[in-house]
Amino acid sequence: MPKIIECVPNFSEGRDAAKVEALVAAMSAVAGVSVLDREMDADHNRSVVTLAGEPEAVAEAALRGVGKAAELIDLTRHQGAHPRLGATDVVPFVPVEGVTIEDCVELARRVGREIWQRYKIPVYFYEAAAQRPDRVNLENVRKGQFEGLREEVKTNPDRAPDVGEPRLHQTAGATIVGARKFLIAYNINLNTSDVSIAKKIAKAIRFSSGGLRYVKSMGVELKARNLAQVSINLTDFEQTPIHRVFEMVRSEAARYGASIVGSEIVGLVPRRAIEMTADFYLQFENFTPELVLENRLAKALAEKAAPGAVESGRLEAMARSFLGALAEPTATPGGGSAAALSGALAASLGQMVAGLSRKKKSLADYVESLTALQGELETAGRELAAAIDQDAAAYDGVVAAMRLPKATAEEQQKRSEAIDRATRHAAEVPLGVAGRAVGVLEMLRRLEPISSPMMRSDLVTAGWLARAGARGAMANVSINLESMKDAGYLAEMKGKLAALESRLAEAPAAAAP
Repeated sequence: MPKIIECVPNFSEGRDAAKVEALVAAMSAVAGVSVLDREMDADHNRSVVTLAGEPEAVAEAALRGVGKAAELIDLTRHQGAHPRLGATDVVPFVPVEGVTIEDCVELARRVGREIWQRYKIPVYFYEAAAQRPDRVNLENVRKGQFEGLREEVKTNPDRAPDVGEPRLHQTAGATIVGARKFLIAYNINLNTSDVSIAKKIAKAIRFSSGGLRYVKSMGVELKARNLAQVSINLTDFEQTPIHRVFEMVRSEAARYGASIVGSEIVGLVPRRAIEMTADFYLQFENFTPELVLENRLAKALAEKAAPGAVESGRLEAMARSFLGALAEPTATPGGGSAAALSGALAASLGQMVAGLSRKKKSLADYVESLTALQGELETAGRELAAAIDQDAAAYDGVVAAMRLPKATAEEQQKRSEAIDRATRHAAEVPLGVAGRAVGVLEMLRRLEPISSPMMRSDLVTAGWLARAGARGAMANVSINLESMKDAGYLAEMKGKLAALESRLAEAPAAAAP
């Protein structure tokens, strides 16, 4: 399975097309990287570029973009509607295929250190890569913006960067690097130039002010169009879909005698987000992603790529290949891969229950929630399936490290360090599996009261499978920790296991007996 990530660097330049083109050229020069999209906004004075490719290539492209931005952008002369801390303001890494959020966290932190080494630009980590709870939210990191933090960082240790000296780069400021799920940048324009209305609406809908979960928003002025805009970030579109945000903005705008004149996506949007919105407004009674031609075609092509399993037409044949590999007297695949498969099976069963339930007229009131759960379970199942190979590869990495030469003191040192790195990875992969499996249990708990009672046995089966996946993965974590001596790391990992135990204890009776 190929490893693909997305990176969406935001640059503090949205008015000079030549500079933006130079940024894109610097990044696209890296082999193995595709520039999927670029957006310039003159009012925000900001550009958003979407990169995709294999992790190492994308990381290098992002680093070159940061360097080029430092050459071209002077924040002391920059003005725009959008908050910013750096010439390259944010650099988020997003898992797409064959990569976990944990992989993106590791990559983000490595890129952050490299930014400081190459360009002497200090770095803050946010979202999943945050090293402090108060820096998870981007707005907390960016508080005061370039001008305010430039002075405060000199005297307030609490605002010191995560990487680099306690000072901002004179013209490039600081860069905020992170790892997160797919984010939709979504703007809604109003038929008024009164920005105070947009700000009131933004406050009403954003989660930090008591609004919609997974919504960040602010009101800005579009001087070029003489309009006010509600600028929105959706951090989890499957749980808070686009149409829910649109309807709430429309309702809030009406309170102030305003209306929506249009909306826009900045960057790219997942097909599923559009499918969910179409389903909501068109009120399809039989809609599933399978009805979308491109989805059906992609599935057919995937099946054609594995003709042996499909042509037989038997479920047994589809399972036999992995079961045979598992039965072989070899170390991999082993218990960790089996645990990941168990969790993936649980997610797939839950997805089936949600999909069938949403078609029943008696459950019409829950269609939106069922659709969201169906998407969440699909994502979890895909990540757990990817972990089947990842776990085997992690163990193989430990074996490879143990086979390194050890004739000299230097070789022994290198071998010991390699074994430690590989063993940590071999513990962290199943820890991720356990977390996802517990997450599936929690989704099943939400699914149970709104799904068809006729499928309760499927939910019970899914619950057992998810629990088995979590328990098996946790056992794999524990056995890898036995050979480790770093007390701080051990304490951290055991704390994460204890947190998972607490979540398991809260599992519902029906979905997880």
